[in-house]
Amino acid sequence: MSTVPAERQEVRAVAKWVRISPRKARLVVDHIRGRTVPEARTVLAFTTRAAAREIEKVLRSAVANAEANHGLVGDDLVVTSAHVDDGLIIKRWKPRARGRVARIKKRTCHITVRLAPAAQSGLAKPAAEPARAVEEEQAAKPKPAAPVQKTESKPKAEKKAAPKPKRTPRPKRKESEE
Repeated sequence: MSTVPAERQEVRAVAKWVRISPRKARLVVDHIRGRTVPEARTVLAFTTRAAAREIEKVLRSAVANAEANHGLVGDDLVVTSAHVDDGLIIKRWKPRARGRVARIKKRTCHITVRLAPAAQSGLAKPAAEPARAVEEEQAAKPKPAAPVQKTESKPKAEKKAAPKPKRTPRPKRKESEE
């Protein structure tokens, strides 16, 4: 008799055609991957990049999907994956000097956030180690050496700067006789 593993509950939300460069959005998404939902919300709230607001909307949508459709508790979820894909590139033209044009690329992206319960995700933080293991770890670290005391030495003689030569004015021109 074979045993079938329990289906892993995973909730996702996608925002398509977001008018932010994918490269800029990826910088923010990298900060929330693997974090719990409350941690991710805190990180996004204090991130100053414009992409953080759009990613926060997607995260809120994913949590709402989990609570409404699957009966999960939002604070018990972990961001299992978050990625940004390239979208359509809107091309515009800007006139330049001498009849030329410059191409403007307005990039778009698709933001995807996946959530799973912390117990199933495997990304949940492990239980705290016993205090004994921490003490052993600290004992194994090398102790810093005692600071070396400096012996008194004679003060060095201060060097005196040579006096600057005085500047002599340039001789005045004689006016021509005409």
